[in-house]
Amino acid sequence: MLLYYILAVVLVGIDQLVKYLTVQNIPLHETAEFIPGVLSFTYHQNTGAAWSILEGQMWFFYIITIIVIGVIIYYMQSQKKHHPLLSTALSFLLAGAAGNFIDRLFHQYVIDMFRLEFIQFPIFNVADAALTVGVVLMIIYLIIDELNMYKQKKADDRS
Repeated sequence: MLLYYILAVVLVGIDQLVKYLTVQNIPLHETAEFIPGVLSFTYHQNTGAAWSILEGQMWFFYIITIIVIGVIIYYMQSQKKHHPLLSTALSFLLAGAAGNFIDRLFHQYVIDMFRLEFIQFPIFNVADAALTVGVVLMIIYLIIDELNMYKQKKADDRS
């Protein structure tokens, strides 16, 4: 289980490092092209969630994030001997929630920097990407788990 907590800490470290480098090297609201037409770095301060929804509602984000982190840690502890895919998904979710929580706690906003140039999509950060990967892994785990339960039920019905 320690491995999954280490994964979360490493992801939070990467998130915070990229945010620090962004603030040090890119002026607020300025863009630095990385892969023309695909990806650029744009320093943005987001006081809300994705698409700036619930902008300025820090108290809401504090409460929700503390609850989410608590639930994730509870599941990581209670599912210790469970599937590695579930633990990996929970590690990514924990890292994403913690990375953005650190920003909200210390800055009152989240530092975003990745901008996809080929699609209208919110500027995001490493923590947001970790949350997305965590959700995708969780969906894959749930599908696999459901298929395994279905197979087991079919096998039990034949017995």
